[in-house]
Amino acid sequence: MPDDLWTGRSFTLIREFCEERRLAPMKRLVQAIWPDHRYENWRLYCFADEASAQAFLDQFPGVMFDPKRDRENGKAHGVWRRTGEYQRILDLGPLSVPEILRN
Repeated sequence: MPDDLWTGRSFTLIREFCEERRLAPMKRLVQAIWPDHRYENWRLYCFADEASAQAFLDQFPGVMFDPKRDRENGKAHGVWRRTGEYQRILDLGPLSVPEILRN
């Protein structure tokens, strides 16, 4: 998810979700880069198992990260090579970018 979604209310929703389920995701910052060279800083939530990742994705719709595919088989550290056309994400289910950060 874009790193600017990690603010106030969004932080609280994610923290409460993880605490209730006793999940301890590893968090990673990456630079998502699209073919047109646009980029954003994104925060990834990495879970120990696929079921936990799917529960998180069900609660907070987003984009699934596949390390093999999205990090060029592990060669690109700290970079997420995105495909398709760039589109800014301002809302992901209950998470959203505050109005002041939208422009």
